[in-house]
Amino acid sequence: MFQSSNRYSLLRTSFLSGVFATTTLLSLVSSVQCRPVRAELQDSPKALVDEVWQIVNRRYADSTFNQVNWQATRQSLLSQEYTSREQAYTAIRETLKKLEDPYTRFLDPKQNQALNEQTISGETSGIGIQIKLDQKTQRLTIEKALENSPAFTAGIKAGDQILAIDGKPTNGMKLEDASKLIRGKVGTPVVLRIGRQQEQKTFDVKITRTNIELPKVSYTLKQEGSKRVGYIRLSEFSATAPKQMRKAIQDLNRQQVGGFVLDLRGNGGGLLVASVDIARMWLNHGAIAREVERTGGSTEFKANHTALTQKPLVVLVDGNSASASEILTGALRDNNRAVIVGSKTFGKALVQQLYSLSDGSGLTVTVGRYFTPKGTDINKIGIMPDVKIDLTDEQLRQLATNPALIGTQSDPQYARALAVLLNNSFTAKSSLHQPFIRLRKS
Repeated sequence: MFQSSNRYSLLRTSFLSGVFATTTLLSLVSSVQCRPVRAELQDSPKALVDEVWQIVNRRYADSTFNQVNWQATRQSLLSQEYTSREQAYTAIRETLKKLEDPYTRFLDPKQNQALNEQTISGETSGIGIQIKLDQKTQRLTIEKALENSPAFTAGIKAGDQILAIDGKPTNGMKLEDASKLIRGKVGTPVVLRIGRQQEQKTFDVKITRTNIELPKVSYTLKQEGSKRVGYIRLSEFSATAPKQMRKAIQDLNRQQVGGFVLDLRGNGGGLLVASVDIARMWLNHGAIAREVERTGGSTEFKANHTALTQKPLVVLVDGNSASASEILTGALRDNNRAVIVGSKTFGKALVQQLYSLSDGSGLTVTVGRYFTPKGTDINKIGIMPDVKIDLTDEQLRQLATNPALIGTQSDPQYARALAVLLNNSFTAKSSLHQPFIRLRKS
């Protein structure tokens, strides 16, 4: 779990987009204040080092600090002189390595900002486009203009090529570099030179940047034979994910679906509060998870009779479904609310908090662990699906090179989930007061 200046619990194995690899669980709490540092350390790199030491000293889940003498570590850190922030950053990272905990780690200001935008706020500044490098033309191409975004309003369409950004040609430009140029301060303009092959024309369009809500939920109604199935894919448990999930369920309910497939494959986690909120959309009653900290204190999370549907549900998971994904999966499994299909999940039941530090950098600290409603510890074990189906290397390559196949009959795990749903689940009663009968693989 992450916690920042507004502290967050984080369920995720690592950060995305170069900040972490995937899998962490975050939860929002009150702001954190460190004990005062001696006056001569204020506003210095040494003060930052001590700020980090004190947070770990207070909150780290392992009271032995991996058998490291933590008090002696502080003395050693403060006996050194740091002539720059970078030297302090290096000392902090080397010190945290001694804990041998890949989830307790230091983030420089850029990494901390990226994480806050991506997961905690669920928003970023920009114009609302998704871009890709077209493999045939090697041109930066618009994959999608988000609905109601500045780009959408300006008439940008999927398939448009970005030939230049503020006069800078994009030929040979990396996706990451293009994204940095397009993003910027809210309220400022960016000029894109667009090539539209269908109409054989090139034109410039000036678009004003704004705050963009990052899409974490995609959904569609699928007509599978005579049955209407709601397919929902959740990529990350960001702050905006619950709102997006609520809209998806409500829209699909209005279209009178008979059941749902919830795809959590590749979802490395995110905010604890988001996983709990989303679990409550599927569960009308029952426990969701229990978090235990080093002091022995625990927090119970339960459903609160606010489920949006009790229609049959199948959940898709794989080895990259971790942390917050496993909280949701464990809650739905232990409460007999869903059939779990796919590969064994990652197995991360540790909780991190994210702290924003005085210079804009950040620190994630493992502060506890969580257990499923039945008290199961899945850390380093994972959750075994009710219906286990692993993809071959060739199948994985096919889906990776052609993402449009994900969630179709050409996706073996989705096809199996659909078979489970159609062959069994539509016979279950759709009542908010009767739990869904969990099906086990034969």
